[in-house]
Amino acid sequence: MKRNVTKTPTGVKIAFTGEVKKSQIVKMVENCATGACACMNDETKRKIEAMDVKGEDGSVELELTGEVAEEEIEAALKRSTVLN
Repeated sequence: MKRNVTKTPTGVKIAFTGEVKKSQIVKMVENCATGACACMNDETKRKIEAMDVKGEDGSVELELTGEVAEEEIEAALKRSTVLN
């Protein structure tokens, strides 16, 4: 699975391509929203106002709205137990 993190005017967008299932990304978002993940610190979680998953298996986008930096999200993706 390839991941490409880019800054947007409203936050950060992550494009997942290759061996990725949309259900995987939805599960990651659900875990994050309920506090069931440890990939992000609380400060980063507080910065995220909204999370939106789009696309289909093989090409999924996750858009995070809020004052988050690309580096924070790249570090969280590396620690994600759902993705790794």
